[in-house]
Amino acid sequence: MFEATALLFTYVETPLHAGTARGLGAVDLPIQRERTTDYPMIQGSSLKGRLRAEVTARLPERVQAIFGPPTGNASEHAGALSVGDARILLFPVRSLAGVFAWTTSVDVLARFQRDAALADLRPGWQLPNGHRQNALVAPGSDLKVDGNVVLEEFSIEAREDAAVGDLAAWLAANALPQTPEYAYWREALPRKLCILPQDDFRDFLRYGTEVQTHVRLDPNSKTVAPGALWTSESLPADSLLYAPLMATRARNGLPLSGAEILQELASLGLQRTQLGGDETTGQGIVALRLHSATLTGGAA
Repeated sequence: MFEATALLFTYVETPLHAGTARGLGAVDLPIQRERTTDYPMIQGSSLKGRLRAEVTARLPERVQAIFGPPTGNASEHAGALSVGDARILLFPVRSLAGVFAWTTSVDVLARFQRDAALADLRPGWQLPNGHRQNALVAPGSDLKVDGNVVLEEFSIEAREDAAVGDLAAWLAANALPQTPEYAYWREALPRKLCILPQDDFRDFLRYGTEVQTHVRLDPNSKTVAPGALWTSESLPADSLLYAPLMATRARNGLPLSGAEILQELASLGLQRTQLGGDETTGQGIVALRLHSATLTGGAA
């Protein structure tokens, strides 16, 4: 069984394309999505591969203990770290007031509470009530216009709820990066957070992602080369995801407990990394925050 657990929060700073190869719909290169909910996600194998690359570069003597041996020697022993899928927690949507809103829904928050309990974390906020028809906002929200929240072309009746402010305060303190450049965003989160009815939130996740058109030009004619026009989907900047991390004792002979495995990961001081495709065009830059009840100080 796992000896230690944590949550890894991933804040998207530039559009992120964690793809699934060719799609069958209007977008040629769609992003990864959950089968039952159609919510965007990042598969745990993608996140684990990125973390392994960072540990290899910064702490090479611990790679096999944390992640196991290379694929060719995988039968020797398993790694000590298990990485879950990164799930959506907050999704940015254009707003008539306040520029944009960080949106979520009660079912997403309920699932987050369940995953947080797996990581032995007990967030100090409660799920709000009355979420089926209203957009719930904190008192003093920037998003209200004549009693409504207007997101894209949709208007939803707004209702103030102090529970939204409690949730925003917890996320600002525990999920967002604590570096100085995020001070404004931590302060703005309570004013921009909106809890939507679950069907409305699902629809924004389906149709509110960023779709980029790509072309490759013929170097002689300077026109689009045959077959070189395609579209790709990305999670927009300012999305927030989280993934559970679970650790056992090292299996390669090193005397490292599960808690020490997570502490080794935290000791990297990893604040940013790159996920997904289009790395050479600056896509997929994310800020990371590791939060655990077993780590020294509770967070890294």
